[in-house]
Amino acid sequence: MSKVGAELVGILMKRFQHCILEFSAPRANRIFIHLGKEDFKEVVKFLVNEGFTHLSAITALNTGDSLEILYHLSGSSVLITLRVALPPKDFVIPTITDIIPGALLHEREVHDLFGIKFEGNPDLRPLILPEDWPADTHPMRKK
Repeated sequence: MSKVGAELVGILMKRFQHCILEFSAPRANRIFIHLGKEDFKEVVKFLVNEGFTHLSAITALNTGDSLEILYHLSGSSVLITLRVALPPKDFVIPTITDIIPGALLHEREVHDLFGIKFEGNPDLRPLILPEDWPADTHPMRKK
């Protein structure tokens, strides 16, 4: 792990040890942090304040009956992925558009394709899917 990455991880583990479920750093500048959704927004605020202001993507994946959402943030030549598992039938997570305004389109895309509701997002209109697409049908969600 790089020096910047190691310092950041040390601070995160100390400050957010109560909500970090798992941590890995497979390469020098690549960090994965699995969090509970309750404190995830505080971790995002912290990272943005530490210079991780570039949100390269928000992605989601099916993990059986539940969904997992991944936030890819970069800064100081380090890429961090925050992983948040959403329990079955509770596909809701707070928006981060108030912290990173550029998250708006990413959240709309994930909402369209996976049906994850971003609580507090000011605009969850369809982005990719047609306006007349059935409201409860999400093409990337397993049945």
